[in-house]
Amino acid sequence: MEKKNFAVLGLGRFGKNVALTLENLGYEVLGVDKDENIVAEMAQDLTKVVSFDIRDAHALRDVGISDIDVVVIASKSLEASLMATMLCKEFNIEKIIVKAIDERHAEMAKRLGATEVIFSERDTARRLARRLISKNSSDLKEIDEDIGILSLEIPQKFIGKNLIEANFRGEYKLNVIAIKSDEKILVTPSPNHVFKADEKIFLAGTSDSLINFERALGIF
Repeated sequence: MEKKNFAVLGLGRFGKNVALTLENLGYEVLGVDKDENIVAEMAQDLTKVVSFDIRDAHALRDVGISDIDVVVIASKSLEASLMATMLCKEFNIEKIIVKAIDERHAEMAKRLGATEVIFSERDTARRLARRLISKNSSDLKEIDEDIGILSLEIPQKFIGKNLIEANFRGEYKLNVIAIKSDEKILVTPSPNHVFKADEKIFLAGTSDSLINFERALGIF
């Protein structure tokens, strides 16, 4: 399977971090910014970096934007971001990810062809807030933007109950993916497993479900 290549349009703090991370992971990255100083600064760090206005269709065509698999549009300018989104759609880019300034920007970007919209500062703030209000934050591992795995000692409420009786899925919208004791680790445990006081459980679900679970049991 051929490895994907990427373009990042707008090399502010967010765009720069995305581009450098992808490049460091071994992917080819085209960086574009109208600020020549930024372009010069990153010339040695990216596969290719050029300076032009991302609203310029001819310039995008000349750098081979139509051959790019994934484009990340990270411009701070609403007009430039929306124009670039529309142009990338016209160039038949498979995946167009837009960093939105606000909800209005997000809605317009989707209408113009964005396949995904992100709010970097907002989403980062939400993830931080979730971790701050969790007593078990050191054991909360995020595996996606809104999905996590929480590990904790089995709450008193569930000791002596089996997995069916505990009803994690029905009551808390969580899945028990593993149970650990001093003796062993059970992965995808049997529904008839009876919880013991010395066990640790691993729960998977949305970040909100995990926080609501802790709130319901009064353990944060």
